[in-house]
Amino acid sequence: MSGAAPGRERIVVGVSGGVDSSVAALLLRDAGFDVTGVFMQNWADDGSGDCRAEDDRRDAVAVCGTLGLPIRFRDFSREYRDGVFRNFLAEYAAGRTPNPDVLCNREIKFKHFLDAARELGAEAIGTGHYARIDRVDGRYRLLRAKDRGKDQSYFLHQLGQAQLAVTRFPLGELAKGEVRRIAAAHGLQTAGKKDSTGICFIGERDFRDFLSRYLPAKPGEIRTPDGQRVGEHPGVFYFTLGQREGLNIGGVRGRAQAPWFVVGKDIGRNILYVDQGHDSPWLQSHTLRSEAAHWVAGQPPASRFRCTAQTRYRQPDEACDVEVLDDGSLAVRFERAQRAVTPGQSLVLYDGDACLGGAIILSTDAPVAGQSIPGDNAA
Repeated sequence: MSGAAPGRERIVVGVSGGVDSSVAALLLRDAGFDVTGVFMQNWADDGSGDCRAEDDRRDAVAVCGTLGLPIRFRDFSREYRDGVFRNFLAEYAAGRTPNPDVLCNREIKFKHFLDAARELGAEAIGTGHYARIDRVDGRYRLLRAKDRGKDQSYFLHQLGQAQLAVTRFPLGELAKGEVRRIAAAHGLQTAGKKDSTGICFIGERDFRDFLSRYLPAKPGEIRTPDGQRVGEHPGVFYFTLGQREGLNIGGVRGRAQAPWFVVGKDIGRNILYVDQGHDSPWLQSHTLRSEAAHWVAGQPPASRFRCTAQTRYRQPDEACDVEVLDDGSLAVRFERAQRAVTPGQSLVLYDGDACLGGAIILSTDAPVAGQSIPGDNAA
């Protein structure tokens, strides 16, 4: 990144070929930064489908050409497989439901990508994430985006002071519609491009078909919590708590014609437990335990405190009391019952718009499917 004008901060922007990163690069350029785009390849094609990486690469090149920015390319597919995908498979095999986007941000975008940017002589990195950063009393804070419908702080909660100090989120104050209008006004090829959804390495493929390439089918029984057999599943690790789709349960004698939902998984016995009703008592919990937490500020606000939390992306804020245990793990009690809190997913804590940090969920006090609920006549 030679040739920067004196006084201009040199910044590398991750350009993914989408509209968000395109506008992030545009805004940082117009703010006076010396910008270079870097396209990251994070997934090596395994022959099972199309992640559209080549289309995205072409779009990234075209956008940088339109903006008059240099572009570089970095292949992080090995790092992604070792640091993200292996964990993804191990968690599913153990019966948990991981969130690879959280791990990708920590291990790839704000670790290997940041290292690559520094090798290119950059002083900071920029991305198209919807989040904000400020500094109060010498500490950086990770804040929710103004557009709460697009806010991505949930996926960024593993960032710390070192990363926030050298990161720019130019979209944090903008609504998604405004981002598209800016892209169109500047003739960017990605202005109308559909947002990517889900996990890149799965792409447009069926999730179960993809996972079966790595975790072979192991059929077993589907049962109600009281032990009634109501169907057969292809593998318990293909399902997550609260899931309705893909159960293929027909009419069951003595049962109402109502939807079934996954309420438990017994990995050892290869049994999938289901119950009828979106708000089944088998899916309700008030407390959870987590792994050791990560704190954006480097430490928790106190050993015991009250805040709000999300146990899944885009969930409304839920009031809770948090206790930080001696080993760094968390004991959390919610003010009201929570539905389908899922081991392997991330608990993310907030104080207003400020993301405090978070942790991986280990367990909850939801009743264990396969054992009766005391006082429940149906069990």
